[in-house]
Amino acid sequence: MKTQKLNNKKHRRSGFTLVEMVLVLGIVALLVGAGIVSLVGVLDVGKEKRVKGDLTTLSSALRAYETQNMFLPSTEQGLMALVEKPSSRPAPTSWRPFLKKALLDPWGQNYHYRKPGAKDKGGFDVYSSGPDGIADTADDIGNWDL
Repeated sequence: MKTQKLNNKKHRRSGFTLVEMVLVLGIVALLVGAGIVSLVGVLDVGKEKRVKGDLTTLSSALRAYETQNMFLPSTEQGLMALVEKPSSRPAPTSWRPFLKKALLDPWGQNYHYRKPGAKDKGGFDVYSSGPDGIADTADDIGNWDL
């Protein structure tokens, strides 16, 4: 009979109490919350890096378009001149697609194109309107930043 009582006491002491479980879960929740807060800025930096990569791609495609046709697309033709043959003037003499589809920035907006360039003296501006989605504001990221 005494051995049975000793075994029951051993079983009661093994395991965790409710207070210990709540304490451990609270600590885990704090650590996860701190990790999420520290990763928020990483996403913004990643989006900016992607925009700069897209701008390099678009600038290269525009330079190839210029090399093949001896002129850049007009502002009205825009970046779609790299995807579909423009029907307006100046019409390219020897056109081919330079992109499979129009690129969108990480915020889901189209990239903007302007010729002649207002900020880049290289002949054209290609830029994203940034997180606010409004063109020509302080948060724009353009080929003049590369």
